[in-house]
Amino acid sequence: MIYHRIADFDDAYANGSNVPRGDRWPEAWVAPSAAYREERAGAGRAKLGLAYGERARNRLDLFLPACEPKGLVVFIHGGYWLRFDNSYWSHLARGAVESGYAVAMPSYTLCPEIRIAGIVAEVGAAIEHAAEMIGGPIHLTGHSAGGHLASRMICANSPLSQPVRRRIGNTVSISGVHDLRPLMRTAMNAELHIDRAEALAESPALLEPMDNARITCWVGGAERSEFIRQNALLANAWTGLGAATATVVEPDRHHFTIIDGLADPDHALTRTLLAQ
Repeated sequence: MIYHRIADFDDAYANGSNVPRGDRWPEAWVAPSAAYREERAGAGRAKLGLAYGERARNRLDLFLPACEPKGLVVFIHGGYWLRFDNSYWSHLARGAVESGYAVAMPSYTLCPEIRIAGIVAEVGAAIEHAAEMIGGPIHLTGHSAGGHLASRMICANSPLSQPVRRRIGNTVSISGVHDLRPLMRTAMNAELHIDRAEALAESPALLEPMDNARITCWVGGAERSEFIRQNALLANAWTGLGAATATVVEPDRHHFTIIDGLADPDHALTRTLLAQ
């Protein structure tokens, strides 16, 4: 019999140091994202820096298709709730925009200025604001910490209003962290300040899904084993609670390339996200 134990939680959740040339991200996304914002703004199809709340980082970018939007996609960025903003991922809107959807990309206040529970509330406010501007079905996705936030939006105690909940057609959590308890053992918790109460209250895998929840948990086959485990964990738990779930392990993708498919309207990741 083989037993498994995590000896180093910091290493288990370290992505850049465990990917060849991992130090090239996230800077590798800056130029394509800036180019995409310029392209959409030049076509009159971007609304940038829209305020959805009172804090400095309560802003979202909205990218519009050439036609009347079929619906709304919301992409929530990662960075362990500690780093980055929405500007690094603008180019990932292309797949959904070229498929006829509007795409909202919010930023949010970062830890330690705020707790994760506060970020959950901010993301809910961002989605509500975008939903007021764009009609039709809503499709949620996010990467890493953003995958946690996307799945948190479809928990039974979601911050979203009932009218917005009813519009959510599909959610794809990409490399999501669905159980926060292991992060309490990492050095970054000095800034995250996750305690047991918050881990229990804000971990989607420990909560019940909202009625009629549908989620795909998507991860790269070359990711850290903890991300693969976390990916399967949520789908497994929620299947037993009545949600419609699916799990995808995309071969040869690591934590930074797993999101590339969103930029391609024909990629399986984009098609899954937009499925009705």
